Amino acid sequence: MQFEMSDDRQMLQDMLRRYLSENYDILHRNAVAYAAPFHDPDRWRALAELGVLQALAPEAAGGFGGEGFDIAAVFEALGGALCPEPVLPVAMAAPLLMAAGSDLETLLDGTRRYGVAIGEAEAPYSLSGRRASHEKGRLTGRKSVVYGGGIAESLLVAARHEGGGIGLYEVDAADAQILPYGMIDGGGAAEVVLEQTPATCLIEDAEAALQEALDFGALALCAEAVGAMDAVQAMLLEYLKTRRQFGVPIGKFQVLQHRAVDLAVEIEQARSITILAASRMKEPDRSRHVAMAKALIGQVAVLVAEEAIQMHGGIAMTWEAPVSHYAKRLVMLDAQLGDRDHHLRRLAAGYANQG
Repeated sequence: MQFEMSDDRQMLQDMLRRYLSENYDILHRNAVAYAAPFHDPDRWRALAELGVLQALAPEAAGGFGGEGFDIAAVFEALGGALCPEPVLPVAMAAPLLMAAGSDLETLLDGTRRYGVAIGEAEAPYSLSGRRASHEKGRLTGRKSVVYGGGIAESLLVAARHEGGGIGLYEVDAADAQILPYGMIDGGGAAEVVLEQTPATCLIEDAEAALQEALDFGALALCAEAVGAMDAVQAMLLEYLKTRRQFGVPIGKFQVLQHRAVDLAVEIEQARSITILAASRMKEPDRSRHVAMAKALIGQVAVLVAEEAIQMHGGIAMTWEAPVSHYAKRLVMLDAQLGDRDHHLRRLAAGYANQG
């Protein structure tokens, strides 16, 4: 397997990292991530102008990427900077709009923002049990934790139709009741209430397209976690070299050296399984590999957060310490689009069906 990115993807990632390092330091990030609208509209437009969003869709749809490794390259850079811009909804909306045969121009140039409304309180991760329903061109129900929903102009909603299947519908955000809020780790989400809300059917039987969107979203989160873990590891190593105790840097203590090495091994395993998942995004076993990656990433991300806080000591619990914000994000990444338990159950069910 090829573990090195192509030259084009490496250039894209380097460009994005450079832009974020110059325009999205931790102070600016914290200033915008925890206050409405929970991102920076000016930086959002800049990312679109740089072509970052176009990297999330194939050339046939108006982009220049759209493969698993393109998603991974973009989100690894975003994770390294802890960037709260609503790029995840774009990565999930692109395959849905492509499956519906819709034009992606306004999505990819950032002029129209989409929220992907799949999860519900009773079924936060699974496509089964959709309670939102469609009848005669109108939707009724409630969607939970819609990432970027508070700033979206359009909503792509999964709902049961009269025939019992799950369809994909587009709703003008102005027609829905949207309750936006900030997440504990920064960035925004929303609850969406639909009460006989006008809706346009994009795909009547959309389970396959919705699962593809969820898989692309989960891969994006895995890559974001890898980027964030790399940043935490760099901060931790620097701290071990400079923090002195008993007259020597604490990195001289063998027990901390061993813990740091163990952490490096875990991060490399997380990177490897993310690369594997990215390589399978066009294959029939895509969902299985994404589930494997998300389950392992959830476990490693929490471990990295815990170890970084313990080895930094009390300073890592303060608002001023960047590691505290990275730790929050790493813990929450496990919960987004299915925690490790959910994906382990998916894997177990898949193997049981094979048997």
